[in-house]
Amino acid sequence: MKKAFKIFGKILLGLVVFVVLYLLSALILSNIKVNSDDPDPKEEVTIYIKTNGVHTDIVVPINNEFKDWSEKIQFSHIKSQDSTMQYIGFGWGDKGFYLNTPEWADLKFSTAFNAAFYLGTSAMHATFYKQIRESENCVKIKISKAEYQKLIAYIETSFQYDKDGNPLLINATTYGQNDSFYEANRKYHLFYTCNTWANNALKASGQKAALWTPSDKGIFCHYQ
Repeated sequence: MKKAFKIFGKILLGLVVFVVLYLLSALILSNIKVNSDDPDPKEEVTIYIKTNGVHTDIVVPINNEFKDWSEKIQFSHIKSQDSTMQYIGFGWGDKGFYLNTPEWADLKFSTAFNAAFYLGTSAMHATFYKQIRESENCVKIKISKAEYQKLIAYIETSFQYDKDGNPLLINATTYGQNDSFYEANRKYHLFYTCNTWANNALKASGQKAALWTPSDKGIFCHYQ
């Protein structure tokens, strides 16, 4: 019994040390800015970063000279089927979280455990908007055409596709009338979260970003 308590104590201590190191790493690395100087400062395409207080989306125009997202992420995929939408937000995350946790009150231990420890699969979440308003939770960024093309490529590689090149739509309950889910690449875990994905999207397009962050705050602190 005494030996068992010692083993349990060591495990508990190890978990505490891991959590402390994780939180310290998140705090320190989130505050280290990359891409401080934009090598291509032309302001030709407007995008947004948008958070619900936990999760960050990248919001882009539905259609411009470089990309018509509605060709593949179709209006028919959303309940409203409203084709007057002007913007589309993209988020990546754990499939179990997305589909089974519309509210924090719905969170189950098994969902959180699977997500944290690389045991689940991932999904892309697309949300259509008619208008986007700037606020403390929604920041406007103007980027060059070349940077936007890099952002397009980054987002596109996050989706899984069928043999005809169409994103794999997930037939699931959505959060509202104007969103849809798709199968995605990579797996969610403690070191690659939904916000890490969004932060890397900004990195890929040459925008200010954290060296690494698991949280939305690690992104938005560089845009205050």
